[in-house]
Amino acid sequence: MEHLQRILIFGNGGTGKTWLARKIADILKRPTIHLDDVRWVPGQYGVARDNQLVFNEVVEAGKAESWLMEGVYGWLANAVLHRVTTLIWIDLPEEDCVANVTARGIQAAGSEESLQELIEWVRGYRQRENSSTCYSSHKKLFDAHANSKVILKNRGEINGYVEHIRRSKL
Repeated sequence: MEHLQRILIFGNGGTGKTWLARKIADILKRPTIHLDDVRWVPGQYGVARDNQLVFNEVVEAGKAESWLMEGVYGWLANAVLHRVTTLIWIDLPEEDCVANVTARGIQAAGSEESLQELIEWVRGYRQRENSSTCYSSHKKLFDAHANSKVILKNRGEINGYVEHIRRSKL
């Protein structure tokens, strides 16, 4: 179980990072850090907090003995990558991510316009460059991690991984 001490889940928007984090946290009784909650001003999703402040908070949280973090931000993942014991990359096809975002609908005092912007952003995951939230940056992050790592490419693999952790806990 040592490899499950500090888990980082990352991937495109709409992959189910938060869902997976909740499932694993319930099994392992692990505190969870949602990087969106750290990144954005509370109650004002889309209004970014100061980058250095956010980075420092993630570094500090990463010093704990055990945790589970999830998010899309590669630059924040890099702040704790050296502490991660298991890295999980959810890499679903963009059409699945868009369907998930669409089904989730408008969130956190958002608007129809902000939802459409998010959908377009999710659609551009593999085409975006020079961003810590794009496919190429996530691949570099995954490739650079020397400890336990897993890539999940569909809902069956995601559900199977949850069951694997549940069985490991017994």
